[in-house]
Amino acid sequence: MSKRRSSTVIVENPDKRIRSDVEAEEEDNGEEENIADNDQEDVHQLGVGDVVSDAGILESITLKNFMCHSLLGPFAFGSNVNFVVGNNGSGKSAILTALIVALGGNALATNRGSSLRDFVKEGESSADVLITLRNKGRDAFKMDNYGSLITVEMRITRDGLRTYKLRSQFGKVISTKKEELICLLDNFNIQVNNPVSVLTQEMSKHFLHSKGGGDKYKFFMKATQLEQMRETFVYIKTTKQATQNKIEQHNENLKRLREDYKREEERYKSLASIDEIQNKLEELRKEMAWALVSEMERNLEPKKEKLQADRRSTQKYDEKVNEWKSKVEEAERKYKQTEEDLERITQQVQELQPKCVELKTEAQKRNNSLKSCEVTVHRCKANLRDLDKDKVQLSSRIKDLKFSFSQNSGGESQARAERVSQIQAELENLSHQNSTLVQQIEQYRNANIRTKEEQGKVRREHETIKRSIEASSRNLRILESSRSNRLRRFGEHMPNLLEAIKVAHQRGQFKHRPRGPLGYLINLKDSELALAVEICLKNQLYAFTCDNYKDEAVLQELMRKFYTTGRRPTIITSPFFPKVHDTRKRAVIHPEFPSVLQALEIEDPIVANCLIDQRGIESILLIKNNVLAREVMLGKNPPRNCTQAFSKEGDQIFTNRVYSADQTRANCLSGDVEEEIRLTQRELENQKAQENRFQQQTRKLDDEIKQNEMLLKKCQMTQKSTKDKMTKLQLELTDLQNVEEPQSEDLKALEEDLQEVVSKISLKQTQYDEAKDQMAKLKENYEEAEQEYKQHKESINTLLEEAESVKEDLSKTDQEVVRCKHHTKHYEEKRSAHLKNIQSLEAELKNKEEELQDSVAKAAQICPERLDTSRPAKSLDSEINRMKVKIATQQEQQGDRNEIVRQFAKARDSYKNMSQQIRNLNSFIKSLTSVMNQRLQAYTEFRKFFSARCKYYFNSMLAQRGYSGSMIFDHKNETLSITVQPGQGNAADLSDMRSLSGGERSFSTVCFVLSLWAITEAPFRCLDEFDVYMDMVNRRISMDMMLKVASGQLFRQFIFLTPQNMSSLPISKNIHILRLKDPDRGQSNSSK
Repeated sequence: MSKRRSSTVIVENPDKRIRSDVEAEEEDNGEEENIADNDQEDVHQLGVGDVVSDAGILESITLKNFMCHSLLGPFAFGSNVNFVVGNNGSGKSAILTALIVALGGNALATNRGSSLRDFVKEGESSADVLITLRNKGRDAFKMDNYGSLITVEMRITRDGLRTYKLRSQFGKVISTKKEELICLLDNFNIQVNNPVSVLTQEMSKHFLHSKGGGDKYKFFMKATQLEQMRETFVYIKTTKQATQNKIEQHNENLKRLREDYKREEERYKSLASIDEIQNKLEELRKEMAWALVSEMERNLEPKKEKLQADRRSTQKYDEKVNEWKSKVEEAERKYKQTEEDLERITQQVQELQPKCVELKTEAQKRNNSLKSCEVTVHRCKANLRDLDKDKVQLSSRIKDLKFSFSQNSGGESQARAERVSQIQAELENLSHQNSTLVQQIEQYRNANIRTKEEQGKVRREHETIKRSIEASSRNLRILESSRSNRLRRFGEHMPNLLEAIKVAHQRGQFKHRPRGPLGYLINLKDSELALAVEICLKNQLYAFTCDNYKDEAVLQELMRKFYTTGRRPTIITSPFFPKVHDTRKRAVIHPEFPSVLQALEIEDPIVANCLIDQRGIESILLIKNNVLAREVMLGKNPPRNCTQAFSKEGDQIFTNRVYSADQTRANCLSGDVEEEIRLTQRELENQKAQENRFQQQTRKLDDEIKQNEMLLKKCQMTQKSTKDKMTKLQLELTDLQNVEEPQSEDLKALEEDLQEVVSKISLKQTQYDEAKDQMAKLKENYEEAEQEYKQHKESINTLLEEAESVKEDLSKTDQEVVRCKHHTKHYEEKRSAHLKNIQSLEAELKNKEEELQDSVAKAAQICPERLDTSRPAKSLDSEINRMKVKIATQQEQQGDRNEIVRQFAKARDSYKNMSQQIRNLNSFIKSLTSVMNQRLQAYTEFRKFFSARCKYYFNSMLAQRGYSGSMIFDHKNETLSITVQPGQGNAADLSDMRSLSGGERSFSTVCFVLSLWAITEAPFRCLDEFDVYMDMVNRRISMDMMLKVASGQLFRQFIFLTPQNMSSLPISKNIHILRLKDPDRGQSNSSK
């Protein structure tokens, strides 16, 4: 019933007998005392600090072309009590009517018009109402979208159409749907059609002059929303009856469906077989079995001939393998010699490196000492300069004082002048010190910033090298695992995946065996182009290709078993062709450089076609020399049909741009695994050494940052102390200068200060000379150390240059070894493939012979005695199909078996579904009955509770005027009788409200409305001319009562519309009076 405070009724037993309205009425009086005690406690406990929320109260309202007003407003309302006062025709009722209509109320509820078009001013096309609501606190509505204010903008056209715009705090339109407005009103619990929230003149007049108790009872039910609960209960009851009627209809349909089910069941059981035609079909199948055996025997002869030819061509592969093995041995001998030379030079560099580091450290140490000494020299120099200034100032001051002293005999003036001079000297000295400190602070800050920038750069480089170490370690593991199986270069799961593909293909799960990974099925003619080809093909090296989407689905399922996480190999689906595509029209032809297609040896045409289709390898050139590649592609006439080119280093060159490779070695296509492992291990060692250097550098920078921060903090503390001293001296100087009569200064003190300054100058000059001599010695030591370090570094660089030359020779020798090994491996693989092909042919021939034996055995099972038939299997298959058609014709005459089975299944399913629906509806009726009992009991409890609370508050309000009265609820006949006795009297003298005077009746109405306010919730209350029939006494008492109620409910808003002046109201920040101008047609009407 309320969003801010609510009472919860717990129904312990929903099946308990519901008490009659008479019994409930008899218990009302018994509960009034308990309710009075509880409410009295609530009144004392509820204060300003207990405010729950102020969401939903009116901030302002503006009317344009509404009713007879061109413009009303904007009117700003206070958050608690608001009085809208003005003479008749000034627009009070128009404001209330606009509030009801703009917040979703209908035209009839306003009693100001029968249709919305009646509210549009004569001669205008539309009327606009803008209402701003507060949107704060716990009950705020979509705070992120609307903000702290929500503006409801309503427009009524001349045709009576009503449109809405809901704007945010900043004027942005959030929604134009009425459903959004309804959600907003529900959230704020705004009920403009509820008379307790908005009580219009007509409703108040109707209530005052109503003669029957039924109208009051309806007023009470609508105000407490019990009427809405009763309507919901009636709707549930109607739904239950409709569901019961539907069950009866379903029971009738169930009988018919049962009969259909029995009938179809009889047809299903009456099906019979066709024996004679089936026997003849069986004879044809026997002949078909032996015809297939004959065809297999004829197809086996060509395969035997091919196997014999392949066995004779094995010798030439053996000769090529032996030739390249001898070349490999010679290249490896040369590589070993070059490697020994490189290791010798590397050993020399490593022997010199520690001495170089030691010399560098010593030079840095001497440089730091030199810088420290330079700081000391500069500090001494600055101190000498400050002391010289002090000496000059003191001498000048003493001279002036002596002259002043001779002129002025007053000792007090002399002392004051001396003190002023002393303070000024000290201030100047402190000012110099402060300037020096400022420079030092700035230097430390800049040094700290530079060090942190360098630290960030080192950390980024450290992170980069860490990622490189992880990648190298992962690559090393893959290379080591690929020693026994080259497939592992394409992933550790790849061998298992290919084995699973092989098994699935043998089981017939694939129509055509997928090919992949594509990089495993290609070979390089020139190993120097490995990196270029690998960067060109990229992820397609790991890809698979399938003939159709069904095979792709099977392959995807196999991949899920092995690649549970991470990225899976790509699957390319394209129909397989047994021949390589004809690319002569679109391929690049160059007399010097090959295309990728020409640089590869691809035995499987399916793999070649896939790379042609997906990557266009026939139109990509491979040019070893990087400079030459740029000249060819970036020149005026690039090769015809060439889309791009790759250099030996992996750089990608287009006709208008170049991309450098981020990869230095081939991972998948390199030839020698052991060499790759060795290079990767060496690279990993270098990376770990770099990581150690970065860690040392990071620690050094951390220490430097801490030292700079410590020195910076020390300087800042010294600066703060200096500023404090300057402030104190400045205050003292101001006080001395403000003295009217000058005081004598102490000349002797100044002369002592001068003597002290002279002594300090002498001491500081000595320190400065010593520091300067020390700085010269340190500088000479640093230059000697730096020269020695540079000479040592130059020796190392000379060795490194020699090592680079040897490395280049080693690289060339290594490439020669790789090339020879690649050719050796290439011919070994070709020989192995040739032998495997022979083995495959032998296995295939054996399988075919086994299949032939299986076919013979199967044919013997079908027909033990071999049938010599000259008829081909295709002809026999056609005759078998004709027999099947004949069987189908016979079955059609008796009825299609499948149709009979389908009809039987359909009738059975319909019968079962209807039975299940009836069971579900019966269960729904049972649940609905339980809900109805619970809601009825809750409704009775709420009604009894609200009646008792209303009685209590009504009597409390009357007692404040000295009245007495009673309220009698007759829930059975739906009547409410209210009797009131003005002044003190007996209970027997209570009289009906119709016998009261107009003022007394209005006062009683106010008491009744206030009692309803106490038991219902709304963010704001509106009363229109509540005091129209009251005399001055009743008006004052009613006003005091409403203000008292409002003062106890600061989180609610109260709006009272009255033609009275209201000048007698007390002055309070919670009371806001809005005075409307007297009606002046054609003018805007707003003032405070």
